[in-house]
Amino acid sequence: MKEAATFRVAEAAMWALVERYTGKVGYRRGVKSEGLLADPPVIDCSGWSRLLLTSAMEAENRAADRLVFEPDSISAIQCWSDRIVQEIETRTGRVIHGEQVTAANLPRCAAIGIKQGAPEWAKNYPRSRGITHIVQVVRRPADDAPFVSESLGWGELHGIRLTPLHDWLALAEQHVRAGEVWAVDPLAMAMAIRPS
Repeated sequence: MKEAATFRVAEAAMWALVERYTGKVGYRRGVKSEGLLADPPVIDCSGWSRLLLTSAMEAENRAADRLVFEPDSISAIQCWSDRIVQEIETRTGRVIHGEQVTAANLPRCAAIGIKQGAPEWAKNYPRSRGITHIVQVVRRPADDAPFVSESLGWGELHGIRLTPLHDWLALAEQHVRAGEVWAVDPLAMAMAIRPS
């Protein structure tokens, strides 16, 4: 899946947030960007992904001094992890799944939804495709290196963390092989490259 345009302003906006918050913000399920004002600050995976994407799209609009990303596209991603993936797929008409999710196939700034088991809380909140986690591919402006930014509630480092893309794909290999991973291109929601 390749995108038709590169959005350097959007990518820089995401990277600025990554630099500001990585390793400094904890995780709490159900808490969105308002959690960054808490003491100590916390945010969940979908809250972090949608903050990254909203900031990116709004920065691109400001830099262009016009609507590159329509308000309805920005508001469509103000939801939970599975719906973010679903809304982007609906608007762009594209998704890659399972073993197609490789470094070579991913869009520059892919949003990736993952089915991570069947947590107890998900019984009361059924998820499309069983997606319970979302991550965002970001680019380091200095060398264009791809990383995965995410807010995690499990593992050694709780909260916002940054992992080189190849390392993250190795960690997610069991989910990729099991067909429990879906990737979409949020920046393809730009008006100039959206399918009509």
